[in-house]
Amino acid sequence: MYISDLALNDFRSYREVVLEFEPGVVTFVGENGQGKTNLVEAIGYLATFSSHRVAADAALVRQGAGAGVVRAKVRRGESETMVEVEIITGKANRARINRGNARPADLLGIVRTVVFAPEDLSLVKGDPADRRRFLDNLMIQFRPRLASVKAEYERVLRQRGALLKALQKTRRRGGVVDESSLEVWDDQLARYGAQIIAARAEIIAGLRPHVASYYADVSGGNDVARIDYAANLDERRNWALPTAAQLAGEDGTELADGVVKHETELRDAAAVEAKLRETLREWHGAEIERGVNLVGPHRDELELSLGTLPAKGFASHGESWSYALALRLGSWALLRGHESGDWAEHEEPILILDDVFAELDSRRRLRLAQIIANAEQVFVTAAVGDDLPPLGGIRFAVTRGKATRLDDGGRTGGEGAPGGVVTDADVGRDVDGGADTVGSDG
Repeated sequence: MYISDLALNDFRSYREVVLEFEPGVVTFVGENGQGKTNLVEAIGYLATFSSHRVAADAALVRQGAGAGVVRAKVRRGESETMVEVEIITGKANRARINRGNARPADLLGIVRTVVFAPEDLSLVKGDPADRRRFLDNLMIQFRPRLASVKAEYERVLRQRGALLKALQKTRRRGGVVDESSLEVWDDQLARYGAQIIAARAEIIAGLRPHVASYYADVSGGNDVARIDYAANLDERRNWALPTAAQLAGEDGTELADGVVKHETELRDAAAVEAKLRETLREWHGAEIERGVNLVGPHRDELELSLGTLPAKGFASHGESWSYALALRLGSWALLRGHESGDWAEHEEPILILDDVFAELDSRRRLRLAQIIANAEQVFVTAAVGDDLPPLGGIRFAVTRGKATRLDDGGRTGGEGAPGGVVTDADVGRDVDGGADTVGSDG
């Protein structure tokens, strides 16, 4: 798949911009604060309804505007689909598919992206929550229906957590605690949580060989990068994930086979639901004592190891960068494949590399350029053009909120609709032309 047209209205620093793209590499070059990252952020938003830069949507709407619009034309082979999201401050987002009203959830899966940005160093060095977020964003693109499952799980988690705090207060006052009041929430948490656990187990099993391969490619080192699923349910049921050192030892092959077998068991959502429900009830007392949810996938961990050591705390800065990049490239490979294991034609996700090359040494830059050379579409941003290896494709210079294409006579985005393909008539709104001068956005 690839995006042939992108239009933004009141998104970040852009009042209005319309751009045309082609398959292959599309590069945006501009100093920090000129608006290049805003463009790729908009593309990424269409895939997951989330930004790789901020947690809340309010920051995506241009200051002083009530709503922002992201509109794109997506091509898969001979077919094309127009998608649009209107981000409304303080209200639910609106969506359209081929100019018809749709639920935002209906857009999930139409655009698929993998974004790699400097913030991704937290995947290796950051907290477990960063790695869970990575898994869940990948999960939603891999299985779009699970977006609603995740939302329901989070709702149940909040309400069950509030009940646990109330029961904790009752117990501390010497009152009688009725643990049975938790059971209705146990059932729901188990039902939704089991589906998340099963999906994560499937994703990690599929992702593991890609991560190992891409890490070896990018780093050029001898240490093997390995990812494993440390499910909170296992911890509560006393199943211990082997350490990296154990997996590299004499019994490593047998232990790795055991991990694969266990991951297969975790992919059985019905069996996991029963185990999760049983474990929740066993832990009622401890949860009431603490006043928090202690059991469930919200406490899972994606374990990253490098050689015989955990990556967090032991990997160097360069190794951490290579590992984070391998996680994203592995996601790209996983999403572009078919369930049968074959290449899925026209389903390759769009790859976004936001200010990445500046963080890599020359050898890693060249290797990354080789990896992405045959991708269907890649968006690259850079503050300095000299940071980029030869990439081919098309290049835009981004200055003060205007994107100027450099290889066809300097055609400038943001001044009308080139080719008449994506216009503001498509969403029934007028614009006053031009783009605002960019403030502090990237």
